[in-house]
Amino acid sequence: MTGSDPWPNLAGRLTDDGHVLPVRVYFEDTDFSGWVYHASYLRFMERGRSDFLRLKGIGHDALDKGEHGGARGERLAFVVRHMSVDFAKPARIDDVVEVDTRVIEIGGARIVLAQTVRRGAATLARAEVTVALINERGEPRRLPAEVRRRLAAGEGT
Repeated sequence: MTGSDPWPNLAGRLTDDGHVLPVRVYFEDTDFSGWVYHASYLRFMERGRSDFLRLKGIGHDALDKGEHGGARGERLAFVVRHMSVDFAKPARIDDVVEVDTRVIEIGGARIVLAQTVRRGAATLARAEVTVALINERGEPRRLPAEVRRRLAAGEGT
């Protein structure tokens, strides 16, 4: 890139209803058949969730340091509580797929997200993921008001 060309945002982009993350399929993402290994889709989705939170101003590092606008400055983390995945079509090496992430529901201590991995118009995998907020002892914690506000906000924070 030259001059004033912006560096691409490696965290994808926020959209009006969520987040989109482009992911290239590498050799390490495939199994012996050359198709994307099923667990790789879970990694792609994890990146989508992490980058969605990052662009919303809710970084994992800040949560771990207690910088979340909540009471007591407790160290917090999101953990996957439940995941339902439907694998529809395969992807292959060098494909560029997009991981779409959007919030379905915000509860007291949990968030339910819908995630879709697509290659063009083709849906490759869909998941509904419930993440819970816990403290460093593994105890559930209510979402701090600032985290809730950022998640409920439209594009950007």
